[in-house]
Amino acid sequence: MFLTIGGKTDSGRMRAGNEDRIYFSPRAGLAVVADGMGGHAAGETASRLAVGALRDHYLKDAQKNETLDASRSETTNRLGAAIGLANRAVYEAAQNAAELKGMGTTIAAAALDGNQLSFAHVGDSRIYLVRSGSITQLTEDHSLASKLSANRPTASGRAGYDGMNHILTRALGTEPAVRADLGELTVLQGDLLILCTDGLYNMVSEEEILEIVIRAGNVHAACEILVDAANDNGGLDNISVIVGFFRERKWYPSWSKFMNAFRG
Repeated sequence: MFLTIGGKTDSGRMRAGNEDRIYFSPRAGLAVVADGMGGHAAGETASRLAVGALRDHYLKDAQKNETLDASRSETTNRLGAAIGLANRAVYEAAQNAAELKGMGTTIAAAALDGNQLSFAHVGDSRIYLVRSGSITQLTEDHSLASKLSANRPTASGRAGYDGMNHILTRALGTEPAVRADLGELTVLQGDLLILCTDGLYNMVSEEEILEIVIRAGNVHAACEILVDAANDNGGLDNISVIVGFFRERKWYPSWSKFMNAFRG
């Protein structure tokens, strides 16, 4: 499977700095987004350390992997192990500098091996799959709102707990060890993958995200339009997004030719 990928990060309309961090490599088949917390300097440090440590372990230290889940593929375990090392890097940095105490970050990562996609996350950064004109959230937010809505549903669904969205139940770097949620699936011709921080999905609905990526024309335009939409709707937080498009090398030479199948 051939992966075309693009990404964009933006400070938004209300923040002076950007505590988000992204990384993507079509050659490596790896994409990562992170949303730092703990104050401006600490948040930037946390997301930078996390993404860098994950990237370096996944790309350079694969031989040091441990098996976290025997039912998962080697690539999925490799991604999970990389998140574990990223957690250690952020936690140790926070312990060694008073100004970084309490810092942490979310992280969401995906890795492609042939037609098999591995994904992992900690926190409330999300991964979506767009397939056959529908959008599906692959990750479950590690937030108090998500936990309460699952255990005690309200008449309005999760919206009844929206005031608790910002309270995370799991984050990277705040404890010596963390458990990442792991997943994997087989990607199909024409699938789209979206990784994003809450600065996007809190400002742009899933329906709008779906409409934008289908009509964008290419992954780079999709990222630009998504960030613009979040800013147009208020831009209350930093905004980061990565979009990947999967196709077999000899099929559908352009995004538009394939996406025309889903346009109304």
